[in-house]
Amino acid sequence: MPVKLGDVRTQPHVLGMVLAGGEGKRLYPLTMDRAKPAVPFGGSYRLIDFVLSNLVNAGYERICVLTQYKSHSLDRHISQTWFSAGFHGEYITPVPAQQRLGPRWYTGSADAIFQSMNLITDEEPEYIVVFGADNVYRMDPSQMVEAHIDSGADVTVAGIRVPRAEATAFGCIDSDSSGRITRFLEKPSDPPGTPDDPDATFASMGNYVFTTKALVDAIRSDAADPDSDHDMGGDIIPGFVSRDRAFVYDFKDNEVPGATERDKGYWRDVGTLDAFYDAHMDLVSVHPVFNLYNRRWPIRGETVNLPPAKFVQGGTAQDSVVGAGSIISAGTVSDSVLSANVLIEDGAIVEGSVLMPGVRVGKGAVVRHAILDKNVHIGEGVQLGVDPEADRERFSISGGGVVTVGKGIRV
Repeated sequence: MPVKLGDVRTQPHVLGMVLAGGEGKRLYPLTMDRAKPAVPFGGSYRLIDFVLSNLVNAGYERICVLTQYKSHSLDRHISQTWFSAGFHGEYITPVPAQQRLGPRWYTGSADAIFQSMNLITDEEPEYIVVFGADNVYRMDPSQMVEAHIDSGADVTVAGIRVPRAEATAFGCIDSDSSGRITRFLEKPSDPPGTPDDPDATFASMGNYVFTTKALVDAIRSDAADPDSDHDMGGDIIPGFVSRDRAFVYDFKDNEVPGATERDKGYWRDVGTLDAFYDAHMDLVSVHPVFNLYNRRWPIRGETVNLPPAKFVQGGTAQDSVVGAGSIISAGTVSDSVLSANVLIEDGAIVEGSVLMPGVRVGKGAVVRHAILDKNVHIGEGVQLGVDPEADRERFSISGGGVVTVGKGIRV
């Protein structure tokens, strides 16, 4: 269980480093104007909010978020939503690429840490938690840190069990019965089974716990290697595996307070438009696959000064999430996620769609199986997601048939 903030007697000194420099090309056009971790999600959040909530709920509030690509909205969101009083020395701060070692940006995730080594030397932590910034899940990182300390490993890698037949899309972990990682394989054609289940594979979640000295030594050695890609998963972790100093942490062993049987162990990599869309659809059922309403392990998002959502002239929403300030006027919404300040005008129909803040859907318009980015305006009588061929001439359509309209576009 997490301890109270400032209780330094009962928890180790941990620094959180969140890798948030991803460009997110596969989420285009949602990443046309922002970094992937800044993409809005779930009506009230951005993707970065999930990892930060997990760390803070676990009692870790000394966190550096390493940013790079189109980071303005991400930096602003962290500064406005995740500000800290600092009474116990806590801080949550965005750290942009600073070119401390010359006129170059980060060349990889390991290089991001190498160029930010001053953050480690200033804090002097015993352990460093290095997590990705753009997955949707709940996790108590303190349990993983405890497992890491007990194992005596240099690095512990979080692994989630996926069907072996589907594991070819992931970085895969081969381990022995003690949890020691024997191989770390990137998208293998023949994924390994787990020690207790030949039909399942440990897929890397991109979450790591390091003993500080071991990470610093590995990062410096990697920086001096001209043949390295300077990537955490591709270079740093395999180096620890070759020295028998890496262990796997089984995500199914993580117990999150307030989790239901239905959403226990939920984790989604939302790196594509289809995955992003499907993760939203996981939110809207009566008993959701991922429950946003767990008060014992809350996900913190941006607080907006808006009135409650309003339904007028017979406007309805079924099996949907509707954000503050939204108005549904004589329109129909079903199986959808509406963010804050969305307007559905008279007679409009929205089905199976994701609408981000400020979207307007005009009178009599139809929107189906779509993602509408911030401030998109759908004109009166327009049909979107009805005629795929017509949509394809103007917009991005994913392999799963999701129509995506970029930020601020008027249709």
